[in-house]
Amino acid sequence: MRLPIPSQGRVVKKMLPRSLLGRSLLIMSIPLVLVLAVALQIFYGSHLNIVSRRFTSAVAGEIAVTADAFDRFADASDRDWMMRTAFEELSLQMRFRPDRVLPDATAPAADDDLIGALRERLGRPFRIDPTEDGQWVRIRVQLPDGVLDVQAPRKRLYTGTLFPFLGWVGGMALLLFGVAALFMRIQVRAIRRLAVAAEAFGMGRDRGLIKPEGAAEVRQAATAFNRMQERIRRFLQQRTEMLAGVSHDLRTPLTRLRLALAMLPASQDVTEMGADVDEMDRLIESYLAFARGEGTEQARPTDLAAVLQEVAAGARRAGAQVTVQTPGDLVLPLRAEAVRRALTNLVDNARRHARQVALGAARFGERSIQVTVDDDGPGIPPAERENLFKPFASGSAGGTGLGLTIARDIVRAHGGEILLEDSPLGGLRARIQLPV
Repeated sequence: MRLPIPSQGRVVKKMLPRSLLGRSLLIMSIPLVLVLAVALQIFYGSHLNIVSRRFTSAVAGEIAVTADAFDRFADASDRDWMMRTAFEELSLQMRFRPDRVLPDATAPAADDDLIGALRERLGRPFRIDPTEDGQWVRIRVQLPDGVLDVQAPRKRLYTGTLFPFLGWVGGMALLLFGVAALFMRIQVRAIRRLAVAAEAFGMGRDRGLIKPEGAAEVRQAATAFNRMQERIRRFLQQRTEMLAGVSHDLRTPLTRLRLALAMLPASQDVTEMGADVDEMDRLIESYLAFARGEGTEQARPTDLAAVLQEVAAGARRAGAQVTVQTPGDLVLPLRAEAVRRALTNLVDNARRHARQVALGAARFGERSIQVTVDDDGPGIPPAERENLFKPFASGSAGGTGLGLTIARDIVRAHGGEILLEDSPLGGLRARIQLPV
């Protein structure tokens, strides 16, 4: 059995930040780090090597001159004067050990620049050893009549500006990165506000116009979003007013027909014509309710459990057997009247074809609530379920009109979704998911 190995692309995607701010900071930080690394390697790296070679070459030259002078002037007073002068003028501590021999003429592991400079300038056997305190470097040179013991300060061999330079460069980089992150956060905040406003508007929560701020492109997007909101509101208002007028105009001839039928002698034909007039009036009311789908109602914190209890109570008064199972507290922003209309349509559709209806609600994940409407009716084949959401569509269960269409329109206006599934009771289940 072979275990699945994730591709490199998936691993990289998981490591990358998901937010726009994080990715923007990553885009800024990577070039900054690369530029600093290249600058340190090309400029300061080569500069450090040059300075180190010059330091070691100067110390090696001074030791070589002293060793040559020891060969030429063998008098003890002259050698004392040279060692004293080397300490006072060159900061080199020298001590001559007569009749001594280096235990090992080969140089041990040490700085390559210092070894190379001593080999080039000195031309004598030598040995390099570190001191206990680490502030000096001990160089022993083999002379014909003894060993010249030299202790050179480490600061004369190696430059000490590397770590201050790294600290300065790193500190400035962090400072500039912090300033850039602050300004980038301000820019991203405007985009985040636009996203939150768009999501709220899609859920039917009217927060009004948003203030254009940030970069020119972000302000342009915010202005376009405000114009879109106004156009959608104007369209919904015009649709509602137009269909309200159509409904009013159609009710007038329907009223005349109903009065005329009432004045005719009772007969089978008159009864059937009256039923047709009532059906036309019901369709007009459904059409008007569908046109009011978005409506002017604003979303407010609403207890969904209380709404379900009200819908169940209304269905019981109509003679249905309805049970409700909900947790104690399900408060979320809703347009209560619209949600009540959608749930009522679903319960009415269920009770027309079933004897038992069950309402339920529970939290589904961290950001949504699930509402179910179950019945024990004959159910609907899966192939016909989607057609029931179409206006005035009919299925094998015999349902017609706009009930399910209005319900889906209201649920989607809240940013949710409604699905039809098999019910545990044996009939149909309408499952609604609403965002919290």
